[in-house]
Amino acid sequence: MITRKTQEEINKMHKAGKLLASCHKEISKRIEPGTTTLEIDQFVEAYLKKHGATPEQKGYQGYQFATCASINDVVCHGFPSPTPLREGDIVTIDFVVNLDGWLADSAWSYAVGKVSENGLRLMKTTKEALYKGIEHAKVGNRIGHIANAIEVFAKAKRYSVVRDFIGHGIGSMMHEPPLVPHFGPIEQGPVLEEGMIITIEPMLNCGSFHTYVEEDGWTARTVDGELSAQYEHTVAITNNGPIILTDQDS
Repeated sequence: MITRKTQEEINKMHKAGKLLASCHKEISKRIEPGTTTLEIDQFVEAYLKKHGATPEQKGYQGYQFATCASINDVVCHGFPSPTPLREGDIVTIDFVVNLDGWLADSAWSYAVGKVSENGLRLMKTTKEALYKGIEHAKVGNRIGHIANAIEVFAKAKRYSVVRDFIGHGIGSMMHEPPLVPHFGPIEQGPVLEEGMIITIEPMLNCGSFHTYVEEDGWTARTVDGELSAQYEHTVAITNNGPIILTDQDS
């Protein structure tokens, strides 16, 4: 069942979102060749603990880390690693903050040093696709308005949209109804109502949208080894338009 949050609950999630956004800003200062994603993971866990929060996905279905760290052709759910990041890598850091029982979720792709023009264009387009979707997160629209806007924009730029992993509702639990795909017709999905909170998190690939999961049961890669990028925000649906609870610019 889809739950609609009260203003008080939205405020609590916004507080978690602001903490998450501030952590991403700190991560951006630390992403460089030679840094490891395991070091980033340890930093995130310590940062959240310092601010009275916890990483929600640590322990989720046996997952052992505070963050997911996905590099180059890894689409999502990559394990933090002691292997140093290399010049030209694209790395996506994704994590969920639990602050006083309320959650916020955001992934961000980072350029490691000097990235190829192809990689930078992919990152730019994926971020733009996220905001194209958010523009349609309005009361009275359907989930399909968000999905279709993202897919149409991505295809026009000659990128594919990952279908195996999608957004979701969020609140006191990490995954709540509704499902939020980033592809498909406008008519799909429930109508958006005031108080709904969802994640919008498009993953765009340079090649095929198809993915496969490695034997570890988590790490998802592009089937053709092409680059992937992801940007994600937690968004509240309100009568005054969408509110980005994980906005890094607020």
